[in-house]
Amino acid sequence: MNKSVAVLLFAGLLTQPLTAAAPPYSSEAPIAYMKDLSSGAVLYNKGGDTRIPPASMAKMMTAHVAFRLIQRGELKLDTMFTVRPETWRQWHGPQAGSTMFLSAGEQVSVENLLHGIVTLSGNDACVVLAEGIAGTEQAFVAQMNEEAKRLGLKNSHFGTSNGWPDEGVTYVTAEDLASLAQATIEETPDLYKRFYAARSFTWGKTMGGADISQGNRNPILGKIAGADGLKTGHTQEAGYGFTGSAEQDGRRLVMVVAGLTSFNGRIGESVRFMDWGFKAWKAQPLFKKGAVVETAEVQLGSATTVPLVAPHNMAVTLPRTASSNIKVKVVYTGPIKAPIAKGQQIAQLIVQTPDTPPQVMPLVAGEDVAEAGLFGRIWNGMKSLFG
Repeated sequence: MNKSVAVLLFAGLLTQPLTAAAPPYSSEAPIAYMKDLSSGAVLYNKGGDTRIPPASMAKMMTAHVAFRLIQRGELKLDTMFTVRPETWRQWHGPQAGSTMFLSAGEQVSVENLLHGIVTLSGNDACVVLAEGIAGTEQAFVAQMNEEAKRLGLKNSHFGTSNGWPDEGVTYVTAEDLASLAQATIEETPDLYKRFYAARSFTWGKTMGGADISQGNRNPILGKIAGADGLKTGHTQEAGYGFTGSAEQDGRRLVMVVAGLTSFNGRIGESVRFMDWGFKAWKAQPLFKKGAVVETAEVQLGSATTVPLVAPHNMAVTLPRTASSNIKVKVVYTGPIKAPIAKGQQIAQLIVQTPDTPPQVMPLVAGEDVAEAGLFGRIWNGMKSLFG
């Protein structure tokens, strides 16, 4: 019979409580959320579970779906898609919002369309990519919603590929946007680095034949060290929003602000918020990547235990002035039934401090454990019986 197992580690660190309070912050944004991906700690949460229109931040999902298709070999960066005249008529001119300045009948590579989406926030680029991948935009949107389910985005739904206002069909939460950003950063890291940190992109021609170069609207690029993503959004309904990320000294933060009333207000609040996340908090290292944290019991396996290892460098996030005394435990439901694959997440490391919510990090199997044959089951049973 399976039982719930909780192993408490580092009891010696519990002799003194943390004395520092969580660093104060008051966001000017109606919606503000920040998470430290290095530890899983939520550093700030103001309306993070409130449903909001994402505006162009929805394009993060469009890019994410495309990135995953590329990673799986189902889509190539040099694949060419043709701009349908009907799509061009709908998504050009001032009434179409942000545009890549595509032309009717033009052939554009997936790579350039992704630059048009990520750097230029092109509404036209989103629809051309969606139609090229799935045949119709709505068929692609169905893929977006399937991906949202896979990622566990329980309060998000997509109605378009570009976040254009659709009477509430498209909605997200700040928490879900942060989770989407995290998935892109961690699941498709090479493509994230290739596309999201570009400062500008040139595509299209003016009436006079000059090249059109547009800058990335990311308000923290060049203002916060290590900033490399992600996406702004703005409509009259949504206000000004931004999902951003930066990495400094091994700490990666993801932030979301939404509902701001001005372009400059978004810049100021985004820079101030991210700066606070790095300066007011610190990382206390726990385990290096590959370190064995604990062992777990295995049921019906070729081995009776499996090492639980850190899948990446692990740290706990603490207020800058806090001591380093923390409470750590490993939790899994076990014995864990074989077979077990090396790298499979089978446990959690839970870190508790008086000033932050529990910080939960995954632990993975350090080696493969095959399912035992009949003799192996008998032998393991005898070892268990006689200790």
